[in-house]
This record gives sequence, structure tokens and C-alpha cells, in this order.
Amino acid sequence: MNEKKKYPQGKLLSSINSPADLRKLKKNQLQQISNEVRQYIIDIVSEKGGHFGASLGVVELTVALHYVFNTPKDQLVWDVGHQAYGHKILTGRKERFPSNRIKGGLSGFPKRSESVYDTFGVGHSSTSISAALGMAVASKKNGTDKKQHIAIIGDGSMTAGMAFEALNHAGAENTNLLVILNDNCMSIDPAVGALKEYLTDISTSHTYNRARNKIWKILGKISKFGPNAQAVAKKIEGAIKTTILGESNYFESLNFRYFGPIDGHNPKHLVTVLNDLKDIPGPKILHCLTVKGKGYTPAEKGDTTKWHAPGVFDKETGKIIAAKKKKVPQKYQDIFGETIVELAKENENIVGVTPAMLTGSSLNLMMKEMPKRTYDVGIAEQHAVTFSAGMATQGKIPFCNIYSTFMQRAYDQVIHDVALQNLNVIFCLDRGGLVGADGATHHGAFDIAFFRCIPNMIVSAPMNEQELRNLMYTAQLPNQGPFSIRYPRGNGVMLNWKTPFEKIKIGTGRRIHAGEEIAILSLGHPGNFVEKAQEQFKKEGLSIAHYDMRFVKPLDEKLLHSIFKSFDKIITIEDGCLQGGFGSAILEFMANNSYTSSVKRLGIPDEFIHHGTQESLHQDCSYDTNSIIQSVHEALSKNYISQVG
Repeated sequence: MNEKKKYPQGKLLSSINSPADLRKLKKNQLQQISNEVRQYIIDIVSEKGGHFGASLGVVELTVALHYVFNTPKDQLVWDVGHQAYGHKILTGRKERFPSNRIKGGLSGFPKRSESVYDTFGVGHSSTSISAALGMAVASKKNGTDKKQHIAIIGDGSMTAGMAFEALNHAGAENTNLLVILNDNCMSIDPAVGALKEYLTDISTSHTYNRARNKIWKILGKISKFGPNAQAVAKKIEGAIKTTILGESNYFESLNFRYFGPIDGHNPKHLVTVLNDLKDIPGPKILHCLTVKGKGYTPAEKGDTTKWHAPGVFDKETGKIIAAKKKKVPQKYQDIFGETIVELAKENENIVGVTPAMLTGSSLNLMMKEMPKRTYDVGIAEQHAVTFSAGMATQGKIPFCNIYSTFMQRAYDQVIHDVALQNLNVIFCLDRGGLVGADGATHHGAFDIAFFRCIPNMIVSAPMNEQELRNLMYTAQLPNQGPFSIRYPRGNGVMLNWKTPFEKIKIGTGRRIHAGEEIAILSLGHPGNFVEKAQEQFKKEGLSIAHYDMRFVKPLDEKLLHSIFKSFDKIITIEDGCLQGGFGSAILEFMANNSYTSSVKRLGIPDEFIHHGTQESLHQDCSYDTNSIIQSVHEALSKNYISQVG
């Protein structure tokens, strides 16, 4: 971790080490401190990488929140956390911010163990309202009614069912809950759906915008009414409903008092509004209009999806600095994107579905060529799965592409709506395994374990791009049923992967290397780590067999019988959790068939893995190439203890 370089801080920012310091500033200094925080983010992220556009878009809002509310006693709950960089800088972590997302440094997301100001750990979207409501209800029961609870949620995150569920509950609770809707018409890709259209209608209504200034002039006087503030608020509520929005305001129908939309980049006005809202009891929602990438022209005016997390870039020109040009294999996600387009041209029943990961999954390639057969359903994993199931009942073949970490959110739907009905939905699980700098909230550690226990489910993992391509081809053939294909973040290993499609027989593995001393059984991409280790084994004259199993369900039992009859020392390797994963499946097979070989399992241990590079995390979890070599040496040594690992 390199934090040695000192980045310049503005005159005001250099004196702020906590929100208490921020509150010493005058209101007319808030735009300057906002500008300095924004520049600090630009300076560091341009060199270190990380999420960018979202945090730039809420700088003024972040400053205003910490200026008005007595944090951390008053509790801010950030949704997802892509937008929380300014929050970290203002809450005592500005000196460590250069270590953001670097191994041993700050997490890229709010994390309770990192700071008392991080009131709730986040990484997946749409949790903030539920968490803040839980805090508010508990505070009320604890007799601390004066404590404020604020959830900051983006319009993209508001599309998830969990956010709607929380709004529905919150409207029935008389708590100090303020929901701030950060509306920039984006999640990572542009927001989609009816809610986006509804928010656009509100924010662009000329009638509303002419009338709201009069309403806010009244609202600005609320703090002067003391005990009568509630009565005044009700009058204002009535005025908003009848004069501006009619009876159709969605949030008002859930018993929220709706305020806005207001400019999310005017810190002085934000402070005035937030101070007034503090005196209004009950659940409230403040609709703030912001611009993703605000204050940095290339991000503000350019491709907002690209500037969500652009990597390293030249802050002066806005040019994103790509790695040195050399011919390298493509990313697995791009293999998926190109292959589904190719398959869909041959099979008119194929459709593509993703919950707000259109670009991240490379399903945007299909959207570009076949927009009427490609569906971005917004941040709504549960809906994505059951929507796919519904299409499958009518003969369509949905490729439902969801990051492994987000697949966890739709587990019930996978079981009840797909597997129980034995529907041919193909789950392409991107980012399977350890993903790197995004850390514990984003690692795809558990899908092998939680998918292989589901009846009817085929669970597979390709070792390379060609296998991914052929598994996708196989999965769309008739009568395959529920089918999962998981692959990692990052690049593959093949330059020439686009070969004619070949059907892979379900539940069959393949022997890559013959050997006599030890058998290594791999699932998925880590098989390439084994192949790299084979170079060392060859130099040492070792005879190590390697089998690419491809399927964890169904297992290739014929191949396994042959392996267990031939080897008394076996090593399994997977880019997933050891508890219940591929190695566990091999142990179950061994026990069920009364074999007595010694099995050493390599994979992710029974703990949450924090952030770092993928390579360093593979090493930490002891399934990188060197760890494989070491495990083989241990197995062959006299000190090797013959036991299940």
C-alpha cells in the first residue's frame, strides 16, 4: 500500500479533520469547500482509479449533510457507497484517502469497522432506506427521538423491490427518517423504467418549478414556529399536493412528505432546506437533482457510464490511460457479449436479460444489435430472474446475466420460479470468484455452493474462453433446463477463441495432463493456474495429472471413479468458497463411494475476503500458482499428513 505521496489540499479542506470542523465554516464558504473536496477526489482518483462520477455528483450534498446534521450522532446511511468518497474525506480519512481500494487501505465503500461515521456497511444497492428505518425505529424505542436518520439513495437504486418495501413500511412509522433521492437519471448505465419517467415528469414540470419557490419561501419560515411546526408542515403538505402535484404523487401516497425537486449543487440552499426539514416530524423525502460527474467537464459532458469508474486518467485532458498496448486476451464478459449475439442470430428464441449491468456484462453488444430482444430491467435482480422464467414458459431462452455477488439477492426466485419448474433459464454469472478492489461486498465467492444444492440445476464453469463459448452454445440447446455458467472478472487466456461451436456433454470433464503422483482437479479459470504450475513440475521431473472438471453438478462420476482408483493424493482447486463448494462435492463423492484418498482443497476460506488485487487475494487464499506448487510439494514430502484438508 502506497500512501507516501501527499496530494494538495485546498485552504479550507486542509483545516478540516471532522464534520465538527466543517460546521465552523460560514455558509458562504460551503461552495469553496465543495470545490476543494471535488478537486481532491479528482487528483487522487485520476492516479489511483476507483469510482468517480457518482461521488463528484454529491459533493455539495455531502457537505450540506455534514454541515446541518450532528454526525455521527445523527446517522447518514449511504446507498451502494459509490457516492461516499466525499463523505470519507470529510470524516477524518482524507490523509488515508490515497489508499482507497488498495490492499490494506480504505475500503471503496462505507464500512462500519472503518469509521464511526460509516453507520452501515454497503456495497449492494437499495438497502439504505431499510437500514435507516431500522435505526430510526430502534432509536425511538431507546427514547432518543431527537436523533435524525438520513438515507441517501440514487434514482437507479430506487428501482429495486427492497427500496419500495422499505418506503411502504416507513410510511406507517412515525420516525425521524429523511430519504434523500439523489436523482441523476443514472445507476451505472442510464436509469430505465416507469419510475425514471415519473421522476423526469416531476423534475421538468414547469407548473411545479414555478410554484415550488413560493412553497419553499413558506417552508423557510418553519423553524420560527417552534411547537407549531407540525401544523405548518401539514399546510405546506396540502399546498404541495393540491397546488402542484395533485393527488398522484407516489411518495405522498405512501405517507411520505415529499419536498423538491431542488438543485443538489447549491450548498447554501441545501443547508437552508435541510435545516427546515429537521423540524418536520415523520417520514420525509427530499428530491435532489444532481449531475453525475459534476465539476469535471469530461465526466459531466461525456459518457457517464464510462466515467462511473474510468480507471487511471489524465486529469488535465480527461484522456483515460489504457494499459500499454499489447495483444492480450479479451475479457470474459466480452466473450459472453460477442457469443450471445452470434447465438441469437442463429436462434430467434434467445433473449438477453440483466439487472442494470448492461455495460458491465457486455450485454450492451446485444442491445445495440437486437434492442427488442435485450432487456435491462434496472436494479431488480429478483424481477430479472422471474421475468426470465416467465419468458421461458413461452418458449424463449433467456440468458440472464447477473454478477455472482448480486445473484445472491434472487436466490428464492432461482429455486421457486426457475428450478422447481425446470425452466430453461441460463444464468451467466459474471465476476465469479475474487474480484479485486471492490472487496468483500462484490466477491463472487458463494455461487458454486448455493447453486449446486438446487435440484434440476446444472452448474458449470469454463476454464477458458472457448469453453465459455461452447457452454453457452450447449445451454441453449433443447430441453436443458436451469443452467448456470460462472466465469471471473478480467481477461481470459486465449487469443484465438472464436472457433466453431461444439456441444459439451453435460456432466463431463476432461484430462489435460496425464500423471502418476498426484491428481489436481480444477473447476473453471483456476485450471490455468494449474497449467502454469505444470511448467515448474516439468522442470522438477514431477508427474502431476490435471483434470478440468467443468461441471460441479452433475459431476463426471465415471471420470472420478477412474481418478480415485488411480491416485491416493488429490488436490482440488476452485475460485469459490470451500464450504459446500467444488472441493466439498469431491469429498462427498469420495465418502459415498468409500474411497480413502487424501484430498487437499484449495479455494476461498470460511471468511470474508477484503480488497486487494485479484492476484494478491489469490495468493492470500492459497490457490495461486505458487500455492499450487507448494501444496504439491507438501503432498509429496515425508511430512505430508494423510488426511482430508
